[in-house]
Amino acid sequence: MFKPIKHTKISNEIINQIKSLIAQGLLKPGDRLPPERELVKELGVSRPSLREALNSLIAMGFLEIKGKRTFVKSMASGSIQEPISLMLKADVQKIFDLIEVRKAIETWAAFHAAQKATEEDIKQLEDILHKMKRAYQEGKPWEKEDADFHLGIAQSTHNPIQAHIMFSIHDLLRESVAKVFRDRNKVKKLIDQHDRIFNAIKNHFPERAREKTLEHLNYVESEVKAFIGNNKD
Repeated sequence: MFKPIKHTKISNEIINQIKSLIAQGLLKPGDRLPPERELVKELGVSRPSLREALNSLIAMGFLEIKGKRTFVKSMASGSIQEPISLMLKADVQKIFDLIEVRKAIETWAAFHAAQKATEEDIKQLEDILHKMKRAYQEGKPWEKEDADFHLGIAQSTHNPIQAHIMFSIHDLLRESVAKVFRDRNKVKKLIDQHDRIFNAIKNHFPERAREKTLEHLNYVESEVKAFIGNNKD
């Protein structure tokens, strides 16, 4: 009837807590974990136990190391990114299939973000948009903020799976976007489109958010077509 009581390893408890935070969307793809010394203090554990847990989570594919910091890894990165990346390299026209997927996923995301976005979500989107505008004005790279804006919308749906899928898709497209949008007038148009999407989400107009997102992605698609057409062998 009774089962022996098992002592749970501290590292397993850390693993379960971090996995739970990822599943709930409280830790999102691309989020940077605090330094080890802060985690040790917050969790009330020893450094060896923490390192054992982090190494296990890295091996499982939940976390990854970039430089000297630890980040939450997209759950879809290995299974989705690698084969799609190979397809794109083999046939550049496949990028339009990927844009079609973006249209389906991101219009849905914008619609639901306009319904579910919290004050904190809206503030985050506003901050990202402000950083993108500042980067544009100062002639600095803006591609990260562009990707962060779309990921912020996905996160505003409060659907963790949506956020992980979008993170993987935008990672695949980031280099392509940088090549296509080098003209400052085109970048300004992108920013204006982001503004319209943001205002629809901020004012909780789901259908308008969906519509403005589709307009934006149609514009991206047209510019990619023009770029590929101008760079054929």
